[in-house]
Amino acid sequence: MSKILIKNIHTLYQVGEDFPEMICGEAMKHVPTIKNAFLALEDGVIMAYGSMEDWEGITDWRGVEVIDAEGQSVLPAFCDPHTHTVFARTREEEFVDRINGLTYEEIALKGGGILNSARRLGELSEEELFQEAMKRVNNMKANGTGAVEIKSGYGLSVEAELKILRVIKRLKQESGIAIKATFLGAHAFPKEFKENHQAYIDLIVNEMLPLIAKEGLADYIDVFCERNYFSVEEMQYILLEGKKVGLIPKVHVNQFSIMGGVKAAVELGALSVDHLEESNDEDIEVLKGSKCMPTFLPGCSHFINIPYGNARKFIQEGLPVALATDYNPGTTPCDNMQQIFSLACVKMRLTPEEALNALTINAAYAMGLSETHGTISLGKSTPIILTKPIDSLAYIPYAFGENHVDRLVF
Repeated sequence: MSKILIKNIHTLYQVGEDFPEMICGEAMKHVPTIKNAFLALEDGVIMAYGSMEDWEGITDWRGVEVIDAEGQSVLPAFCDPHTHTVFARTREEEFVDRINGLTYEEIALKGGGILNSARRLGELSEEELFQEAMKRVNNMKANGTGAVEIKSGYGLSVEAELKILRVIKRLKQESGIAIKATFLGAHAFPKEFKENHQAYIDLIVNEMLPLIAKEGLADYIDVFCERNYFSVEEMQYILLEGKKVGLIPKVHVNQFSIMGGVKAAVELGALSVDHLEESNDEDIEVLKGSKCMPTFLPGCSHFINIPYGNARKFIQEGLPVALATDYNPGTTPCDNMQQIFSLACVKMRLTPEEALNALTINAAYAMGLSETHGTISLGKSTPIILTKPIDSLAYIPYAFGENHVDRLVF
């Protein structure tokens, strides 16, 4: 049994009991705090917290590891609810293509993008993929991430999609943090199915899904609903078939165009709708009163130079907002939630408090982890970020070139 006491904490953020499952609208501007605080953990579970004036006598602390956090702050680890962490190789040549004026869609049409990653993934063994992915997850942890959703989608064949999902399953077992697996076989149409979409959809539904269900390889199912990719009708069919084997929808929508995908996803019970660089009033109205989390990916907007999602309007309309990295080798080679924190503040005009809510409690909801992650509350098992000495929450997104994490405490 391990016991940890963190004392003399400058500020304990996102702390308390009876939080709602998500923070919406105006409430996103507020983050509960305790100054000059302590936090007690036992086997990774939060057992006690409060002001240093009250900490003595809380429990028996024989055999405890005591951390003196003088000048340092504590917050729940970031939850990253949208990543593509398992991939074969980076795609910096496409980065140069974009510098030279090609768009994401033009690169894809000439054989780059998702199909490029799918080609390369076949060259690596499952063990090689696992070792590379574990390095990436460890780097995420070093930057304060304590839970990660990871998608397949760079396989686009039965064998390769299963290979990715088996790697994710092993990461769940060995990484030390919570990981959720999403099946994204409907990421793009392989070249051989370019003129026969239904044949590939049949492959997903009739061959991939039964095997995934049999091995218990995924928690969620995703579709890239976008022009030149999967239509709304194709998305609906695939998600319905996924739901039949127990997979909950989480959907890529509105990255480049508005096609009605948000409404369809909400009607199908999607846990989150992700990207939303483009949106309209109808999307906002559909999301109001739903249980679906709008999730924004500012790292993607930054890297491929497309509009940032209008998270400010969503909040003004009383909706919740979550943030994620979209970590992947083509459009967002950034696994660092601190960078996303800064982009959200600088480019999307979120306050530091709004952004922290989007990176913790709302992001945990978008991963189905509300009961264990996202807040510092009794009985939760979220990893804890112990920051380097900082005077305020705003310093984290302000000093965007620094790693503010001293330690991730489990």
